[in-house]
Amino acid sequence: MSASLSIMVFDENRIRASIIEEGLREAGHDRVVVLHDIAGLARQIEQIQPDVIVIDIETPNRDMLEHLFQLSRSVRKPIAMFVDSSDSSSIEAAVDAGVSAYVVDGLKKERVKPILDMAVSRFKAFSRLQQELAEAKTALEERKIIERAKGILMKSRKISEEEAYSLLRQTAMNEKKKLSDIAQSVVMAAAMLGS
Repeated sequence: MSASLSIMVFDENRIRASIIEEGLREAGHDRVVVLHDIAGLARQIEQIQPDVIVIDIETPNRDMLEHLFQLSRSVRKPIAMFVDSSDSSSIEAAVDAGVSAYVVDGLKKERVKPILDMAVSRFKAFSRLQQELAEAKTALEERKIIERAKGILMKSRKISEEEAYSLLRQTAMNEKKKLSDIAQSVVMAAAMLGS
């Protein structure tokens, strides 16, 4: 992990926060901001724009965890969370919220950097999977539209599937548009004309 990362640490306990900060600084991270108050945390994250967020909670209560999990769903950053104790529902909620590393009873300054490295790697891998899934869904939707447009052209012009596809493709090239955009236009026109 690059030492140029901007890291925001949230910990209400100043002593524990200093342990995390010391571990990060010893690992070569000099852009560390420590916050101790949960009030206004979302605004602070927006202003600071950290690359990574470290959250440490000694004894998390349900309300604080829910607030932090809502926050983690919205910030789209790698988050490493340290807690002293936990239960299976809190762990599940953390995973659902997108927390990249959830460490129970493991706050030692020498462990901070490897856990942070893992959180960043896991976040990147998860983000890649989300992107691939979104691209696959888009490709599938485009394919469905193209198939519908081909069907409309085959029926209305009494042409083969290959000819319908060629017509869509040629029109897309002539108009310098995506094939799926031309297909969408055909489907919309057919819907408007009641075909």
